[in-house]
Amino acid sequence: MRGMGNMQGMMKKMQKMQKEMVEAQEALNAQTFEGAAGGGMVKVVMNGQREMLEINLDDSVVDPEDIEMLQDLIVIATNEALKKVEETTNATMGKFTQGMNLPF
Repeated sequence: MRGMGNMQGMMKKMQKMQKEMVEAQEALNAQTFEGAAGGGMVKVVMNGQREMLEINLDDSVVDPEDIEMLQDLIVIATNEALKKVEETTNATMGKFTQGMNLPF
């Protein structure tokens, strides 16, 4: 019967960890992450669900003669914001999955 007590304790710990994971994911999803390029002339804001919320362009970067530069700056700013989301996700959720090799 001692094994049953250990099993119940382990199940309670798992339920607690699952609840903490859900809370951490919800908090992460509510956060915003900003990426910038061109010295801040292009800014992209995303949430933790990797959805773009805003894109801000400085008037000086909008040049009809050089659309390619603007496109490149948008890509750079977007990738920077995504990288920040990924790093924060790994740091936040990684504590729950250490040593388990699970995707989240």
